[in-house]
Amino acid sequence: MENASKALLMAGGVLLGVLILSLAVFLFTNFGGTSSRIHDNIEENQTAQFNSQFTKYVGNENVTIHDVVTMANLATENNKYYEFPKRGNMPSGDDYYITVLLDGVRIEYGYGNTQSEITQRYNNLLSAQVGAITDTSSELKKYKVQVEMSEKTKRVYIVKCNGI
Repeated sequence: MENASKALLMAGGVLLGVLILSLAVFLFTNFGGTSSRIHDNIEENQTAQFNSQFTKYVGNENVTIHDVVTMANLATENNKYYEFPKRGNMPSGDDYYITVLLDGVRIEYGYGNTQSEITQRYNNLLSAQVGAITDTSSELKKYKVQVEMSEKTKRVYIVKCNGI
């Protein structure tokens, strides 16, 4: 009788141990999945916030050269952050490089250009637009903005600004 009660206690202890291990595994996988979903949501929000810096100009009829240069500066800072040199070919959207086209001409830069060079070139664009203002027209040229999103990265990778 004494051996039977010890066997029951041992079986109960093993059963309790298995129950505790099962609970631990369940909690670990459940919290791991939740953490992954939270991380994915944070990443999606960051991507949407980044894209909104460019997409807010789409459909806006009052986009001027100042806005275009702002977008080009954002693209240049992005390209420098990821250490991309200025590209000769159009990006495919496979990475985080952003191209800005002003009437078909690329105006963004990348890693390797000094800030003073970039600032001077953007100032030249601004000066040319301001210099084009005449006595009959006191407004800056307006632009229509289109963006293309990468299927792979879900980020804006081309910004097209065409004069209206």
